[in-house]
Amino acid sequence: MLARVWSASIVGIDAVKVGVEVDVSGGLPGIVVLGLPDSAIQESRERVKATLKNTGFAFPMRKIVINLTPADLRKEGPCFDLPISVGILAASEQVSADLLGDYLFLGEVSLDGSLRPVAGVLPIAAAAQKMGIAGLVLPADNAQEAAVVEDLAVYGCKHLSEVVDFLNNPGRYKPVQIDSTTQTTTVSYPGTDLHDVKGQAHGRRALEIAAAGGHNLIFVGPPGSGKTMLARRLPGILPPLSFAESLEVTRIHSVAGLLKNRGSLVRDRPFRSPHHSASGPSLVGGGSFPRPGEISLSHRGVLFLDELTEFKRDVLEFLRQPLEDGYVTISRTKLSVMFPAQFTLVASTNPCPCGYYGDTIQQCTCSPRQREQYWAKLSGPLMDRIDLQVAVNRLKPEEITQQPTGETSISVRERVQQASDRAITRFQGEANLRCNAHLQSSHLQKWCKLDDASRNLLEAAIRKLGLSARASDRILKVARTIADLAGEDELKTNHVAEAIQYRTIDRMQ
Repeated sequence: MLARVWSASIVGIDAVKVGVEVDVSGGLPGIVVLGLPDSAIQESRERVKATLKNTGFAFPMRKIVINLTPADLRKEGPCFDLPISVGILAASEQVSADLLGDYLFLGEVSLDGSLRPVAGVLPIAAAAQKMGIAGLVLPADNAQEAAVVEDLAVYGCKHLSEVVDFLNNPGRYKPVQIDSTTQTTTVSYPGTDLHDVKGQAHGRRALEIAAAGGHNLIFVGPPGSGKTMLARRLPGILPPLSFAESLEVTRIHSVAGLLKNRGSLVRDRPFRSPHHSASGPSLVGGGSFPRPGEISLSHRGVLFLDELTEFKRDVLEFLRQPLEDGYVTISRTKLSVMFPAQFTLVASTNPCPCGYYGDTIQQCTCSPRQREQYWAKLSGPLMDRIDLQVAVNRLKPEEITQQPTGETSISVRERVQQASDRAITRFQGEANLRCNAHLQSSHLQKWCKLDDASRNLLEAAIRKLGLSARASDRILKVARTIADLAGEDELKTNHVAEAIQYRTIDRMQ
C-alpha cells in the first residue's frame, strides 16, 4: 500500500514543502530511501525501525521504499523521522490516513518513541501557513515556536503514540494556544549601561549617532582607552525591533538552532562578536548545506569586530559586498541561497602594532614602515564603508579616579528613538528604507540638500582628505542623522562639519 505524508525542508532561511511517499510491497525485507537524503536521513531507517518496535507497533517485514519529493532537492537533518514513521504506519494500515493530506509532520524520534525538537520550525510554520496547510504536528518542545505564526493550527506531541492517537481521534486534541503577550520577550542589557563609561564624550556621541542612523563605526585608540567598553554598550541604546524585523531575526536564529526562548520572538537586536581567528565562511555563511554566518546572525543588529587589524585581510574583504547590499548570496554547484545581512558594523583597533602611536604619555616604538604594514590590512574600499571613524584617547588621571557622570543608556535611547521615528516618517513610501545608513544617491539629492556654505565646506574636506565619492555620500548620511538628533529638517553647516570630523583614519593615512 502507498501512503503520502507532507513535511518540509529548509533552504537558506525559507522552507520547501517535501512529500514523503512510503510504499510497502512484497519482496525481500528492507528499507530504501530515495530523493537525495543525507546521512541523518539514511540513519533514520534503523532509528524508525527500532522506534516502532519499542512503542508496540508492528514493523512490516516487507520491502519498504521511501521517496522524498521533489527528488532533485537535497534533504538533510533528522526532522524526517516523524513523517517517515507515520508513513510506514499508514502504509501498513496501522493508522488512519484520512488527515495525512491536511497536515505537515516534522520531528526527530528517539528509540523509545519520544519526540525530540528540531531546528528551523518557525520558517517552516510560516511557509505552511502561506501554502494553506491546515496545521503542523511536531514535537511539543517546538509547539510554542510554531504557534507564533497566526492562523495555523499547531499540535505538539511528546510521543509517537500521541501522534497516532491524534490521527485516529483528532477530536480529542486542541491546537496549542499562546498568549499574545508572551510572543515577545525583552531582555535588558545588564551591566552594559553608558552611565558606567568615564569620560569619552566624543565616543559616546559617535555611539548615539550610530544607533540613530544605523551607521558603521570604528574606534581607534591605545590599549585600555575604553574602545571595547563603548562598543558593547551600543545594543542598550538601539531602538527596539518592529514586529516584522523581530520575525526576520527569529527565523534566522531558528534555522541556525540558536533560538533559546521557544514560543517567543527575539525582541532584542542581535550582538555578535566573533574572534579574530574566524574564517571567511564563518562570517558570511557557507558549508555543503549553506547555513547563516555571523553577518546574518547579526541581521538588524550589531556585528562587533574587536581588534579589527588582527583579522586576516582576505576575511575582512568578505564584508565589502554585504555592507553595501544588505544581503549575501552563497552559491554552490546545484544550489544558490541568499541570506539577509543588514547589520551595523562596529570595530575597534589600536593605531599601530605597539598601540601607542599618537599617545601623549607613552612613546610609540613602531617604525613608519611597521605602521604602514599594520594599516595595509584594512583596504581602502572597506574603510570607505565605515561612516564613523573615531579616535578614543587615553583617559586623564582625574577622569579615571572620579565617579561616572555620563548619561544613562535609557536617556540616550529616548533621543535615538525620536531621531529614528523622524527618519521612519520621512521614509514613508520607501519600502526598503529603515535608517539613514541605507540612503541611496537619489535619496541624498532629495533629503540631504546643501546650502552654499555647507557645499564649500564638504568640497574643501574632499580635496584635503582625498575622500572618495562613497565617503562623501556617507558624510551626508551622517549629517542627516545628526540633523535628526537635533530635530531639524534641513542640513546645516554645523551638521556637515561634525560629520566630516568622523573621518579620523582618513586624516591618519
